[in-house]
Amino acid sequence: MIVAAACWVALEEGSLHLGDPAGPAGSTVEHLLAHASGLPFEGDQPRAAPGTRRIYSNTGFDVMADHLERVTGLLWRDYVNEAVIAPLGMSATTVLGTASAGGVGSAADLAALARELLSPTLVSRSTLVEATTDRLGPLDGVLPGFGLQRPCPWGLGVELAGAKSPHWTPPEASAGTFGHFGGSGTFLWVDPSVGVTAVGLGDRSFGPWAVELWPRLGELLLDLAR
Repeated sequence: MIVAAACWVALEEGSLHLGDPAGPAGSTVEHLLAHASGLPFEGDQPRAAPGTRRIYSNTGFDVMADHLERVTGLLWRDYVNEAVIAPLGMSATTVLGTASAGGVGSAADLAALARELLSPTLVSRSTLVEATTDRLGPLDGVLPGFGLQRPCPWGLGVELAGAKSPHWTPPEASAGTFGHFGGSGTFLWVDPSVGVTAVGLGDRSFGPWAVELWPRLGELLLDLAR
């Protein structure tokens, strides 16, 4: 999500354009950000034509980071630091490794990002709305850990809850709830309809325990906020 937010900044700056070709033949920046380029979770051989299904792709985000470097003239890590991490005061966060799985930080820093996603300062409200609206859909796809979703809405680098079931966000959260979770046992979601955000860092990798407990935890958090 940090890399996605940096891409939103680049879109506003005009160095990045959703319709620019990027990734496999026929794919664009928008396809990569919305996990609809056809690239698989890992590997560089497309599994589908661009825009035909939602395939969550770590490879796609790594390709996106390479494209970001080309259009901005900065290493993607440097751009992410300058565009997002430093302005939000996320001093405990370091972007290492790959764009798809290379962030190390604190719950407090994730909370700072969550507040930004609720009330943006780095980009305009209209850009945030554009980024958190279903792109290229409706498309079906598999949500890792939760199975086939028909449809499987996604924004520009953030997942949308929509009517997905089962799902990792609270069952009573609005359809406009958006966020992301990771294999490291980390999650961040925002429900803009009620102005509530939630972040979590765990000491267990994502698994069946999270599928069961995260929605229940989210419900408790929503109840506390009401």
